[in-house]
Amino acid sequence: MKSFRNYSLLHHNTFGIDAKCSRFLEYENMEEAQQVAQILRESDIPYIIIGGGSNLLLTKDFEGIVVHSAMKGCDFQGTTMLCASGEVWDNMVARSLVHGLYGLENLSLIPGDVGASAVQNIGAYGVEVSQFIYTIEAVEIATGKVCTICADECNYAYRQSRFKNDWKNKFLITGVCYQLSNEFRPHLDYGNIRAELQRRAIVEPTPQQLRQVIIDIRLDKLPDPDVEGNAGSFFMNPVIPREQYEALAVQYPDMPHYYIDSTHEKIPAGWMIDQCGWKGHSLGRAGVHDKQALVLVNRGGATGSEIVALCQAIQRDVKTKFDIDIHPEVNMI
Repeated sequence: MKSFRNYSLLHHNTFGIDAKCSRFLEYENMEEAQQVAQILRESDIPYIIIGGGSNLLLTKDFEGIVVHSAMKGCDFQGTTMLCASGEVWDNMVARSLVHGLYGLENLSLIPGDVGASAVQNIGAYGVEVSQFIYTIEAVEIATGKVCTICADECNYAYRQSRFKNDWKNKFLITGVCYQLSNEFRPHLDYGNIRAELQRRAIVEPTPQQLRQVIIDIRLDKLPDPDVEGNAGSFFMNPVIPREQYEALAVQYPDMPHYYIDSTHEKIPAGWMIDQCGWKGHSLGRAGVHDKQALVLVNRGGATGSEIVALCQAIQRDVKTKFDIDIHPEVNMI
């Protein structure tokens, strides 16, 4: 088990914020995870559990313990894939295709670790990871016991799970088991996937072709965090009542939208932010990416507080223009 005091989290968040924590603990196997759980139980200071830091905004130094999984490994049994929580998510998507298992293609190149996929319910291009999660292996911090949690216990919803709510900081996730398929059923009707396939003269994509298209689309839209610090999509896309959507559609006939059910529609937050004139613009050293308004970036030397100020300014403008509240997807510490 790794343990450091007064530890910089610069390399544990993709926004590139150089904040420190009082103590940093990292576990590499089940026994070490149980040791960490014991330390947390016996400690009288706060703690947080992080993954790859790709969905994290540090607004100040954290006067407490930060916990991270470095567990590695992946096991295939039939159509299931059991991945250790410290594995890089996109590496596991690639490995699933190598083993002839499908379903995760649209989630290619999402940054972060496997453990965080089960917490955040990551999603992209019409697919959410909760569609494939079978079980989660974890250590319960309060008891140190190893447990297996079924997906249907997790209350998965759009970018939500019990791990973010009533189970927050109650488990150290050690592994996630995904139930995949040996039959390829591509999801092509979200965003500009079909247009890009058509541009490449691909009528029926293979799994690898679809993965590559998703990767290329993301690379074209999203900034490299090594160049401009960011956490990918900063805001969740709001789901609004159909009556409100229909009223807005009269005013904005070209407004993109996605059907949720007979009484709700999803509106892209990035489109609304763009309509408010924020795309490519900055507030101090924090800015909005010039290709994707859903992404906030660190122009260089921005503090977490500066990112928060930009977030709040955007929220006010979207509320004023559309009467819609947008909420951060990013975890603010």
